[in-house]
Amino acid sequence: MAPTDVTTLIRTELPRLAGSLRKVGELILEDPAAVTHCSAAELGRRTGTSQATVTRFCRAIGLDSYQHLLIELAKERGRGEVSDWGTAEIGPDISPDDSLERVVQVVGSADLRAVQQTVDRIDLDAVERAAQAMARARRIDVYGVGGSGAVAQETEVRLFRIGCSVRGWTEVHAAATSAALLTPADVAIGISHSGATRETLEPFELAKERGATTVAITADPRSPLAKAADIRLISASSETSFPTSIIGARHSVLVIIDCVYVRVAQLSYQRASASLALTDHIAARHAVNSRRGR
Repeated sequence: MAPTDVTTLIRTELPRLAGSLRKVGELILEDPAAVTHCSAAELGRRTGTSQATVTRFCRAIGLDSYQHLLIELAKERGRGEVSDWGTAEIGPDISPDDSLERVVQVVGSADLRAVQQTVDRIDLDAVERAAQAMARARRIDVYGVGGSGAVAQETEVRLFRIGCSVRGWTEVHAAATSAALLTPADVAIGISHSGATRETLEPFELAKERGATTVAITADPRSPLAKAADIRLISASSETSFPTSIIGARHSVLVIIDCVYVRVAQLSYQRASASLALTDHIAARHAVNSRRGR
């Protein structure tokens, strides 16, 4: 597997696990260092499950075996001991009584780690295939709602400036209408952290039916969105103790989008350069000159 922390992988997969498999994941996250000294049978006893359940857990999160899990935990611990992130001192938990300084440290560390983990696991072949398809596309649709809707609009802004015919859709009826008009000459991008958002999945699947090349950007490689895609780009995030907080998710997705954007600009260099040259003056023209010394 890519050099991404295995505990981050477990946190990502945990909401999709149930019963005995979830118990195994929760115990590993509770004390990863202690687990490295356990056999699969012992871990099974500690979780009230079995050795077979521990093995099934490993396979459920994408690892080959329990030995593979132990190796990844050891690697993660080694990275933490030499890392500049300060993760040995700054954990993911934030309590109501923590100082603002600690909050800033925890959130900043989580953001940085999510970005680095995304870079570590990024599939260069998938980025290249996505960029190639987008560079030659007649039209590009980008689907996303909520927080992912804001990212869809960011994607539109980036690609539009380099001459792509692109539109970010954040409302499902409008998105589905656009998807129904796509052709095999087009590209549809679906952005969803969970990969299970119905409002994103519906137009995305319709675009696929119409023959468009589909690109999923999600944190879950086994999600419905990822399964429906021709090309999958996987992001990362780090969670704090606040259950609804997914820290770094947007930053991770924007890293992927920026990589694709720059590659599309490279592949369509003349068009991109001409488009930027024609629009560079606009922001400067709307800048307000400050008056100093008066």
